[in-house]
Amino acid sequence: MSDPVHGMKSPVWRAATAVGALALLITGAVTSAQTTGGYTAAQANSGATVYASRCAVCHGTSLQGGAGPTLVGAAFKKSINASYKTGADLLDFISKQMPADAPGTLSAQQYADVTAFVISKNGYPANSTTFSAANAGDLKLAGVTTSAAAMAAEPKVEIVRAAAPITKQFGPIPGGANVSVTDAMISRGWSSPADWLVNGRTWDNDRYSPLSQISTSNVRSLQLVAIAQTGFTASFETTPIVVGGVMYASTPVVNNQMKVVAMNAATGARIWETTYTLTPFKICCGPVNRGVTVAYGNVYFLTLDDRLVALDARTGALKWRVQVADPSVGYSETMTPQVYDGMILIGSAGGEWAIRGFDAAYNAHTGKQIWRWNATDPSTYSGDSWKSGGGMNWTTPALDPKLGLLIFSTGNPNPDLYGDKRKGDNRWSDSIVALDVHTGKMKWYYQEVKHDVWDYDAVSPVVLFDVHKNGRTIPAAGEAGKVGWFFIVDRRTGKLITRSQNYVAMSRNMFSQPTKTGVKMLPGANGGAEWSPPAFSPQTHDVYVLAMDQLMNFQTEPAVNTPGQLRLGSAFTNVAPGGLQDGRLVAINVDTGKVDWTHMTKQPLIGGALATAGGLVFYGEGDGTFAAVNARTGQVIWHYGLGAGVNAPPVSYSVGGKQYIAVAAGGNFQLGYPLGDTIAIFTLK
Repeated sequence: MSDPVHGMKSPVWRAATAVGALALLITGAVTSAQTTGGYTAAQANSGATVYASRCAVCHGTSLQGGAGPTLVGAAFKKSINASYKTGADLLDFISKQMPADAPGTLSAQQYADVTAFVISKNGYPANSTTFSAANAGDLKLAGVTTSAAAMAAEPKVEIVRAAAPITKQFGPIPGGANVSVTDAMISRGWSSPADWLVNGRTWDNDRYSPLSQISTSNVRSLQLVAIAQTGFTASFETTPIVVGGVMYASTPVVNNQMKVVAMNAATGARIWETTYTLTPFKICCGPVNRGVTVAYGNVYFLTLDDRLVALDARTGALKWRVQVADPSVGYSETMTPQVYDGMILIGSAGGEWAIRGFDAAYNAHTGKQIWRWNATDPSTYSGDSWKSGGGMNWTTPALDPKLGLLIFSTGNPNPDLYGDKRKGDNRWSDSIVALDVHTGKMKWYYQEVKHDVWDYDAVSPVVLFDVHKNGRTIPAAGEAGKVGWFFIVDRRTGKLITRSQNYVAMSRNMFSQPTKTGVKMLPGANGGAEWSPPAFSPQTHDVYVLAMDQLMNFQTEPAVNTPGQLRLGSAFTNVAPGGLQDGRLVAINVDTGKVDWTHMTKQPLIGGALATAGGLVFYGEGDGTFAAVNARTGQVIWHYGLGAGVNAPPVSYSVGGKQYIAVAAGGNFQLGYPLGDTIAIFTLK
């Protein structure tokens, strides 16, 4: 066994990064001669209560950091000196972007109090002045003297080694189960519908099950037969993988740990579980992991601290793990990897940091990197801004073995809303990209939004299908953009075939430049479709997209590049109450680009869809509703309440000739939906 590690967007989903603004503090002791502002001790005590309930989950109970950066220490002095010179600068930013799951929702007093609390922990003395928006500009933060006493309280930087994963065995793999998945097994997805072998069920990412035992005529008899609890309650976005009656799934990260579990896919009975401990990491959008992939006798998964890990599929024992990027500068990994021809194919997350996105291939047996493609084109960024220009790949790529193409979508350029320092098209960001799967060489790209300053990135997975147009059959690729259109391109060339009708509300000023004072726009920074994977049905030739309308106020400000710190240059907050906030399940015909039907929901939708040969589409809602609709009409036929938000993509499979539907119910960090820790399994009575 080798261990190379030892050798080495809330109502506003992007707002999860904004709690990092609190980290932009200087350690110091300030005398009254240095500042005329301040805060009271009682106010700091009140702020401690607010901090404990709304901030500590990311930054730690002692401000030591965790999912979010540490909030004490001299490491952030440069940022304060550059951008947050006074209490007013800091309070303004925090008030617009905190708390992570609902920015802008605290009272003015709470924002003032929690800012006072963090300031107090950084050596600034209390006095008789109450800190408020009216006098926050009087409190100087930059350029102050640092005292030895304050420095003594700074968290000590330690070299952290990754702890060995811990595996528990509960029972054997079911007799006869072949969990050594091969490429041939994956390629036979249509003829072998019992399993769900890769994230999108097939390399096409279509999330379509050929099983038809559960249908429009009998789905009302669908019943819950098992609830598998993981014990890790947090934003739950996993897609279970099912191989020979064995289900594999990953959990979110809780207290710097996550689990990979193997269980009986019919009963939920645990077979084994492996607990993985993470080293320090930085995240923008919740402590999520979107799933594992199973191949060649192994279970592969990525971690928020930028490791690619291989476990034995039969026992859960560690095979190997390798570092794929540097978490200290803002890289993280949320996606389910893709697998093909002895390679594990991955992409990078972390678009709110001043880093350059990438995709890469690794040897599935050794973990050795085969190729890496960088996601920013230097010729389309001014100066050297391409070096930190974003273009992340958040979700699992599609794959066309016949053409030898790896096809995926890319995220926003960095910084999000401030484009003055990255003038140009910022090519390969906000795009559908195709690479040679064996070499990583660029084959083609289609850019959905040039020079994005609205966070209209492409984060939903690419889906492959055929388009029938003018008597021709065209191999196509489609992506549900956050901008609110479904883009369909010829997957041989990248040439646009169709841009669909808009599937969400769009304001006339949706491409207006954000300003310092703010501009209200639709569809908002969560866009039409977030990371939610759509499903495609060959029966209807419709793609089914989970979408949302969120009227947002976009404000911009200059962005400073400080290594290891987030760089937004922006603030975008929900206009609520009174602003448009709802969800849509939309059927879009891929031949015409027209919206066939729309099913409206009260809450914004995030999670993913499943289409089946039984004429059904399954999806979940933030209030815990799990539902099935008629794929041709959008009429809800069946629903079930699971308590926690159903914000993960459902899957379907069969065991012993019986069809099952399974979905994770654990809520969502980005939209603040109720959290949980369960995988629910359904079948017919």
